[in-house]
Amino acid sequence: MAYDAPVTDYRFLLYNVLGADRLCELEPYTEATPDLINAILEEGGRFMRDIMEPTNVPGDREGCQFNPEDASVTTPSGFQEAYRQFSEGGWTSLDAPVEYGGQGLPHILKFIVDEMVCATNLSLGMYPGLTHGAISTLHEHGSRELKDTYLEKLISGEWTGTMCLTEPQCGTDLGLIRTKAQPDADGSYRISGTKIWITGGEHDLTDNIMHLVLAKLPDAPAGTKGISLFVVPKVIPETGERNSIFCGGLEHKMGIKGSATCVMNMDEARGWLVGEPHDGMRQMFTMMNEARLMVGMQGLGLAEAAYQVSLGFAKERLQSRSLAGPKNPDGPADPVIVHPDVRRMLMRQKVLNEGMRAMALYAGHQLDLSKAHPDADTRQTADDIVQIMTPVVKAFLTDEGYANANTGLQVLGGSGFTQDWPIEQYVRDGRIARIYEGTNGIQAMDLVGRKLSLHKGRLVQSLFADMTGYLKANPDCAHRDALKGALATLEEAVNWLNDNARQDPEQAGAAATPFLRLTGLTVIAWMWTRMADAAGQALANGEGNQAFHEAKQVSARFFFDKLLPEKDALLADIVDGKESLMALDDDQWAL
Repeated sequence: MAYDAPVTDYRFLLYNVLGADRLCELEPYTEATPDLINAILEEGGRFMRDIMEPTNVPGDREGCQFNPEDASVTTPSGFQEAYRQFSEGGWTSLDAPVEYGGQGLPHILKFIVDEMVCATNLSLGMYPGLTHGAISTLHEHGSRELKDTYLEKLISGEWTGTMCLTEPQCGTDLGLIRTKAQPDADGSYRISGTKIWITGGEHDLTDNIMHLVLAKLPDAPAGTKGISLFVVPKVIPETGERNSIFCGGLEHKMGIKGSATCVMNMDEARGWLVGEPHDGMRQMFTMMNEARLMVGMQGLGLAEAAYQVSLGFAKERLQSRSLAGPKNPDGPADPVIVHPDVRRMLMRQKVLNEGMRAMALYAGHQLDLSKAHPDADTRQTADDIVQIMTPVVKAFLTDEGYANANTGLQVLGGSGFTQDWPIEQYVRDGRIARIYEGTNGIQAMDLVGRKLSLHKGRLVQSLFADMTGYLKANPDCAHRDALKGALATLEEAVNWLNDNARQDPEQAGAAATPFLRLTGLTVIAWMWTRMADAAGQALANGEGNQAFHEAKQVSARFFFDKLLPEKDALLADIVDGKESLMALDDDQWAL
């Protein structure tokens, strides 16, 4: 079955829940009127269904091919043409800066398009996806000369970009990198070293690839404070000369096989410094944080695609009779959607997908406010919320995105375990999202070890103020008592961490993952309250699709009845502390 973009849900969230239709009142986004937004949603859904999705399964079966004779990489059949149409359609430039050919539209629209892309062809979408992060990094930190040389072609999709961080001996601990940068007399640098797991490091979609490479200068101090960032192009724009950065091979992966994951070798490749020396980690975090939000949308996109397949299957697959009596009396059996256990799986998929979408678009809306709101305090508060929500969006959406794809496979039974249906690919593709751009455990540690204490706790207090402010402004809101209980649970967890984690970092480490999940569930609870309220208002006014709004209210009830109670187990896990977790001696693991 073909992908059907959830455009009705997007509109509901943008206009009825988040008020994002008012972004056009902000100076940078005056063109983002509801008419334009609606056109983007409709055309985006059509394009991804008709152009991107048909290349997905064939791309998985064929994969990328490495050609050792010339160190080139061939992408699967159909990828070149689909990428060409993607670029020419303007999908690479949605929220990119206008001064370099971008459309300058709100970031929240990019979030939505990312979900559509990842639901239809995650592998292909990763090439422009990583490029977008490279654009933001270069625009924020690069010199005028570097920006003038690269940005227009990156934004148009004529060139792509990568980020080259990981090396064979180090991943998260980038202070251990060995790639060296030697200054040249002309102001450029000679970069030598090896990077691994580089998405889009080599391919045949474009003629040039701009690599953002972390390396160390000869006088670099030890650790992450000694890392600098360099632009290392595949082809040097000024001369057309092929640079000495080459693919040494492709990783053989369980999923995302249409995405070229490369080993990249540099032998005195020419590079140009971005910003100041030894400031590379700060600069690269611009790209990493953007990539983390994008990866969250990958999890959501695959979860939505899996839900649509499993829902369609459950409506058509006949198996046994309903426990309440035949629902399809003229047929030999009832469709499996009548069975409570199947409905439990489908409801979990549906309700979490819609809740995660709301949470992600909330973060996207705050990102736009942080960039464009005229009031400085509002911009600061919005930025606080984006910072604290980034690890939550990345980790929660990829954890549950993978789980929901896996649940969708279960709905299909044995059919889901075969390649006759696309859902087994979604499971394989989605597994990596919990790992790359910082494992979800690292996201949890970032949340607990850094974000909670940043600016004396201001970030988490900004988030709490937004949620409690809604309760004060809406004394009759739906599921009020349950939401208040969730907020109280989250506050208790924050207080426990403040009292215990600072004195003992292992307590922070033990609590990090359950705390991140508790934060995600609480924010989603708030989103479901807001969605239930908006749906109730629409029903009272006789507006919109009645069945859609009634389904929202039922879905909210399911979330609060069946899913939110997990918060109590998560709090128990947190306050129980590290003792049983850290108790085994080294020689007790295998006896």
